[in-house]
Amino acid sequence: MTNSYRDRLASGRRAMAHLIHVWHERNGWSHKVLPALADSLNLGRIHNSQISNLRNGKLFSPGPEVFLAFALINNVLYQGINPIRDHLEKDHPELLRVLLESSLPLVGDDEQPLSAGDLFEIFVGLTPLPSSFDWFIEENEAVMLSAALADYLCNKRPWRQCRQKVMEAYPVQKTNRRERFAAVMAGLRDYTAEELDGELLDLYATHQKISNSDLQGADAFLEDLRIRADFLRELEQA
Repeated sequence: MTNSYRDRLASGRRAMAHLIHVWHERNGWSHKVLPALADSLNLGRIHNSQISNLRNGKLFSPGPEVFLAFALINNVLYQGINPIRDHLEKDHPELLRVLLESSLPLVGDDEQPLSAGDLFEIFVGLTPLPSSFDWFIEENEAVMLSAALADYLCNKRPWRQCRQKVMEAYPVQKTNRRERFAAVMAGLRDYTAEELDGELLDLYATHQKISNSDLQGADAFLEDLRIRADFLRELEQA
């Protein structure tokens, strides 16, 4: 029972770290955004160090106010930026600019925002991650998945021949993410596991726009990409 209890807590911390990682990656946020938003709207206090330690799985005993602040922030983001636009524009214009670029909330499989209770149950291992966060791409496979991505999205054609079509289909507008995506597609760099976790929904959306595939969901896209990566690896070893 003791081992099971400890394993569950360790699994929960890893799940929460993954959740915070992917949330930041999908939005292209620095670790300063959530503390600044909480402070600007008086939603509680979250320190930069707490964000960093949660992302690294090193915050072992966060207080209830951490989960409450996360939930309040998440609900604000779920409601949209318009209700807080005037306030931020007046006192926090730089924060508003960041949120206008991307402010995706954390939602469960029921498409509702995760509550403080939901977040706490994930942290202690009582509840699994929402399915849209439950991919856990490992670092050692991210390189092969990155290598397979251009072959997959370009349908085995050279990047030059499909670049315009693929870039038009890629739904992200944030400049640094578009540049990173183009570099991966051109073979100039690889995604890290964390980056790929955060990109997967948008990569799936890109694929759906440029193909006639009947894949249902990002998890099916990831499995197909893994199959392509395995095939390319076998070709290299042949």
